[in-house]
Amino acid sequence: MAFDFDLIVIGAGSGGVRCARFAAGFGAKVAVIESRYLGGTCVNVGCVPKKLLVYGAHVREELQLAQDYGWAVQAGEVDWPELIRRKNNEIERLNGVYRRLLEGSGVSLYEGHGKLLDGHRVQVSGPAGEQVISAERVLIATGGWPQVPDIPGKELATTSNEAFYLPTLPKRVLVVGGGYIAVEFASIFHGMGAKTGLSYRGDLFLRGFDEALRQQLREEFRHKGIQLAFNSHVTSIRRAQDGSLLANMADGSVHNVDCVFYATGRRPMLDDLGLENTAVTLDERGFIAVDEHYQTAEPSVLAIGDVIGRMALTPVALAEGMAVARRLYQPEAFVPVDYQNIPTAVFSLPNMATVGLSEEQAREQGLRVKIFQSRFRPMKLSFSDSPEKTLMKLVVDADTDKVLGCHMLGPEAAEIVQGLAVAIKAGATKAVFDQTLGIHPSAAEEFVTMRQSVGE
Repeated sequence: MAFDFDLIVIGAGSGGVRCARFAAGFGAKVAVIESRYLGGTCVNVGCVPKKLLVYGAHVREELQLAQDYGWAVQAGEVDWPELIRRKNNEIERLNGVYRRLLEGSGVSLYEGHGKLLDGHRVQVSGPAGEQVISAERVLIATGGWPQVPDIPGKELATTSNEAFYLPTLPKRVLVVGGGYIAVEFASIFHGMGAKTGLSYRGDLFLRGFDEALRQQLREEFRHKGIQLAFNSHVTSIRRAQDGSLLANMADGSVHNVDCVFYATGRRPMLDDLGLENTAVTLDERGFIAVDEHYQTAEPSVLAIGDVIGRMALTPVALAEGMAVARRLYQPEAFVPVDYQNIPTAVFSLPNMATVGLSEEQAREQGLRVKIFQSRFRPMKLSFSDSPEKTLMKLVVDADTDKVLGCHMLGPEAAEIVQGLAVAIKAGATKAVFDQTLGIHPSAAEEFVTMRQSVGE
């Protein structure tokens, strides 16, 4: 059977674009279908705009700190519309970059909604009308979508999709959730000057991260004035007469706010994808089921990224996209994705970053560990009255001396831990850390100067 393409990729997010570009570079004839925006969630309503807003939120703290260093400056109110305008300009620039990357790689771009008619044919519905294209293989890389619980008034909630385009900064915000997005947006809204509260069903946010960092971030949020409510959840939302929102809580209390921001998880974006026309199956969580090569139950269909529910991180999707392209079209260079010791960061204020096992995970695995930990006030805050603390922690295997995990809460945590992730990936021991000279004075040197174990 003759096909129009060797590979059709549905979804022009990070993983899809990476796979398409490199598959084309390896000689395949490739098409990409995208219904919304080039670059996917990360570029448009995720990592990139979020980090830009985190930078903006941090400016207020920097302006306050500037006074302690003798600068006669005052932190006024943020011009939110101007900030969003500049953010939009940057995102539009990146959309153009992605378009040029695809076009420069010889990839055919179809703008519209892609729906599988079977394992080889995809119907594209878009501005140019409807057309059907075919390929030997189809890759699903449609990403995820914010999920709001089915409560009365859920339509009044704001998610990350809308938050980046709010016309005005809400003066009062209730953030609902306890993961990356909830914690980061609590920092953003608070940093911009909004009165901010955070409600989470569990005992403490950021489940799965090292307990010491979670507890320290809780204290930092409280010092900053973010109102935290754990073991708490919203039962309904309604509009007040003045246009504000009333969030009814399970304990009977009511929050009167201007925005109820929901970050309670994301679902795979499978809407009207035509999976019922194929043999593709879902796992018990509702994600597309794949094997170790990202192969679905339909022989010609593969899937990567957030739709398979492994690790919802952009670098992971990129690695999966590269792995698929190489396995299919340059097998001699194929390297499987290693899901161990993947570094990650939470861009809260202060930042949190981690790689490897937490203390709790190491103990759950039955490992005998030594814990090295340092908590200190950043040198930059020496002239201020800020109580903020930096926390650094190493989890070490007591039997092999291998560093199992590296964790940090504090300024530039992501920049520091990214470098240390190389050492963890290489299997560095605590002795290697100890033999490494520090850069003085710096916060990072603490990771190579912690000598005394604080617990086993």
